[in-house]
This record gives sequence, C-alpha cells and structure tokens, in this order.
Amino acid sequence: MAGTALNEAMVGDVMAELATLEDTRVREANGKRGDDHGVNLGRLRAVAKRLKSQHELARLLWETDDTAARLLALLICRPKAFGRDELDTMLRQARAPKVHDWLVNYVVKKSPHAEELRLAWSADPDPVVASAGWALTAERVVKTPEGLDLTRLLDVIETEMKDAPDRLQWAMNTCLAQIGIEHPEHRARALGIGERLEVLKDYPTPPGCTSPFAPAWIGEMVRRKVEG
Repeated sequence: MAGTALNEAMVGDVMAELATLEDTRVREANGKRGDDHGVNLGRLRAVAKRLKSQHELARLLWETDDTAARLLALLICRPKAFGRDELDTMLRQARAPKVHDWLVNYVVKKSPHAEELRLAWSADPDPVVASAGWALTAERVVKTPEGLDLTRLLDVIETEMKDAPDRLQWAMNTCLAQIGIEHPEHRARALGIGERLEVLKDYPTPPGCTSPFAPAWIGEMVRRKVEG
C-alpha cells in the first residue's frame, strides 16, 4: 500500500512537471499531425532518463489518458512486464499517432506476445489496430521472415492498400517496401505493385530524405546495399 501511495503521489508530481514543459508552439505543430500534446520530445526523454525504469508509475501515467504522460509511460515501462490482453487494451486506447507508434515500436516489439498480437491485429476490422499488425509484419519481413508467406502478403497489399485508411495504408506500404528491399526474389513484383497503385507517390519529402513511395524507397535502399 505504501508503494502504491508513493507512486500515486509521484504521478501528481510528474504531471505538474509536464505542465511546466508545455509549449504552445510545440502543441500547434503536433496538432497538425494529430497529436494533442505540447511537450518537446527531447525534454520528455530527459524526464524519462531521470526517472529511469518504473513500471508501476508507468501504468499509472498511462491511466491518466494524457498524451504526454502516456509517451513518458512508454519510456519508463518494462515492455516484457505487460500481459497480452493488457497490450491489446492499450493499443485500442492509443488513438494519438505518436502514442500508437511508440507503443508498437518501443513496447510491443520487445514483448513475448508480439507474434500473437501481430496475427490478431492484422485481421482486426479497426484500421488503426490493423496498422499495428502490419507494422509488426514489416518488422518480421526484415528481421525474422522465416514462416511468412510473402506472396500472400503481396496479394493482400495489391488488393487492399490503395483504398486503405491513411495509417493502415502507410503500414502496408512500409511492408511492401521492406519486401522489395530485403527479398530480391519478390522485388520485381513489389516494384510493380508500387508503380501501379502510386500510393504516396506525391508525398512531400524534404531534400536529402528518402521518399516513402515504394518504388523510390526500394530503389534507394537497394542502391545503398550495393554500394555498401
């Protein structure tokens, strides 16, 4: 009980500190991307570095439903300490894009439940949930492709990506590009799908950055591999 009371008191202190870090310009910039917080991420990471790993505090911060607090929670939690159902619930609660991305990349990918969740989420009717499944699939395409049916994945991408909602479309496009980059035997088909569907072809890309348009992305990354 004493530990619980201490953590609850710390939540108040942390929330007060986050309030002092609020920047209206940061909030405005984040708002354009769908994120409702105004804390510079560098400053947020500095807070996390000071707090270090505190899983129960992370759980309490998540429960506040505050976006900055949830991002901080994802930085100080212990990914392997979450249960499968707990991660599923958290993903469905994570509607802010940055919270969704950090949850998948910083927590779920390190979880022993990642593969089970990948399979469940990929087939979920909620496109935001499904996008997490496709993000995990793209990770497997690169790191542990054994057992994946890449031909079937390309079939689904070819059929569904063009009309998919934005976040799901982005995740499917990432998977398409990674198949083309990492698996030469499927590269011609991946390039062809990208060329025909033209998904993200006109996406604004800053100078010096690689376009997310799959044919351009594949071509650039393969060139780098060849040049070493």
